[in-house]
Amino acid sequence: MTTKLQIKGGTGTALVPFLKKIGFVASDGAPTNLYKRFRNPSIGGTAVAQAIKLGYAPLEQVNEYFYELSDQDLLNLILQVTGLDHDNQVAKLTFSTLKALKGFADFKQPPSDEFSEKKDVVQLPALPLPSPTNSENNKLGLNLSYTINLNLPATSDQAVFNAIFKSLREHLLSDDQ
Repeated sequence: MTTKLQIKGGTGTALVPFLKKIGFVASDGAPTNLYKRFRNPSIGGTAVAQAIKLGYAPLEQVNEYFYELSDQDLLNLILQVTGLDHDNQVAKLTFSTLKALKGFADFKQPPSDEFSEKKDVVQLPALPLPSPTNSENNKLGLNLSYTINLNLPATSDQAVFNAIFKSLREHLLSDDQ
């Protein structure tokens, strides 16, 4: 981001997870085939359409043609899917980002078979879901899920990494809480 696109500071750092979510960047930070297709003017619109469908899949699950909705209906769908309030800034930014992407997209052309989004995105294996009941007293339990992004320091000292992961194990993965 900073070298090639010259996007410096927090903006460049914040863009990488988003580009991963829409399939333009792989988990290792390398550009995907979907991004390479986006750079080709003749098929770039189709690539963006695929990226939108990939990155905004929860919207597509509710309305297969969410990208054809009016602005107000699209915002309402975002609010419905996310559960956010109508005046929430995240919902407004999600809408404006999606609207900007739609300006580049071509949903009329079918995606190329040569580059399917399945090749462009790393599919993670499905994890078994925990049981919704507590086996001790057979009452309904509450299960929460967290995504933690950990930025590790640039060091070759193994003790630093051992300390970080030991602390994570003690504080986040312990059963005593």
